[in-house]
Amino acid sequence: MKRSDFFKLSLGAGIFWRSAAARKALASVQSSPGPLPRRPLGKTGEYLSIIGLGGIVVSLEEQEHANQVVREAYEAGINYFDVAPTYNDAELKLGPALEPYRKNVFLACKTVERDRAGSEKELNQSLGRLRTDYLDLYQVHGLESKEEVEKAFGPDGAMETFIRAKKEGKTRYLGFSAHSVEAALAAMDNYDFDTVLFPVNFGCWFKGNFGPQVIEKARAKGMGILALKAGAYSRPPKGEKSGYRKCWYKPIENEEEAALSYGFTFSLPVTAALPPGEEKFFRMALKIAPSFIPLADAERKKLEEAADSLEPLFKYPAWPA
Repeated sequence: MKRSDFFKLSLGAGIFWRSAAARKALASVQSSPGPLPRRPLGKTGEYLSIIGLGGIVVSLEEQEHANQVVREAYEAGINYFDVAPTYNDAELKLGPALEPYRKNVFLACKTVERDRAGSEKELNQSLGRLRTDYLDLYQVHGLESKEEVEKAFGPDGAMETFIRAKKEGKTRYLGFSAHSVEAALAAMDNYDFDTVLFPVNFGCWFKGNFGPQVIEKARAKGMGILALKAGAYSRPPKGEKSGYRKCWYKPIENEEEAALSYGFTFSLPVTAALPPGEEKFFRMALKIAPSFIPLADAERKKLEEAADSLEPLFKYPAWPA
C-alpha cells in the first residue's frame, strides 16, 4: 500500500475525522497559537509542556538560528528541553541558546556510557557545554539489552555516577531511555527512577505490541512518562532511507495525520512528547499541541485498524526467549 493511501483507506474520507467543534478549535489554535498545556511529571512535582524541544533540532545549525529556534520555542510555552552528547553538536548549540532562559526551563540530558568513569566524564562535559551547573534530569540513554542494563547497574557501572550526581546536586532527577520493552522493564526493576523516555507510537502499540507493558509498569511506580516517536510513521523500506538527515525513520508528514497520531500518544498517561528531529516536524507538533483532544473510542478503533498496514519501528518481544 502506498503511504499516501494509508490514512485515506484506513480512516475513511476526510482523514482527520474529529467533530466539527474540534476542527473549529484546531483552526482557531493554528491561526493564533496560545500557551501550551502542561502536565505533571510523575511524582516530581514538576509540570512540563506537552511538547518538548529535542536538541537534535538545533544540531548542525548556525548558532544564530539555534538561538532563534530556542527563543521561539520558549515564547510559545515550551519549558522542556532534551539533549544528548550523541546528537552531533547539539549540546554546543543548545547551551548558549538556552542560557537566557535556563532558570525557567526543565533541562534533560543523557549518556550512553555504561561505566562509572565514562559516564562521570560525559556528565561533566555536558554540564560545561550546556553552560549550567546542574541538570533537571539525567538519563541512562538508549538501553537495548539485558547486558547493558546489567553493566550500568553492576560494579563501577554508570548508576554509581548517577546516584552520586544527584547527591551532589548535579542533577535533580534520574531517568532512562530505552528502545526495548525488555530493557525498560529490567531498568525499572533495578531502581526507582523518576522518569522513563520511551517510544509511544500508535503503530508500535497496535501492530508491534510495543509499549503497553512499559506504560503500565511506569504508571504503577508513579514515574513520569516521556514519549519518543509520537510523530513517526514507520520504518523505511529495506534499502531505503527516510529522506531526512535528522530522522532515521519515516515521519508523518501530513499535519492532519500527525494530529491524530499525537492524539493517540497524548490520550495515554504521557507527560510530554519529543517530535522528530527535523525542525519542520517540531514546528508542526508545536502547532498541533494546543488543540489536543483525547481520542474517542471510534477514533482509537480506526487508528488500530490503520496500524495493521504498517511496519512498526519496534516490536515486542524483541529478545530471544
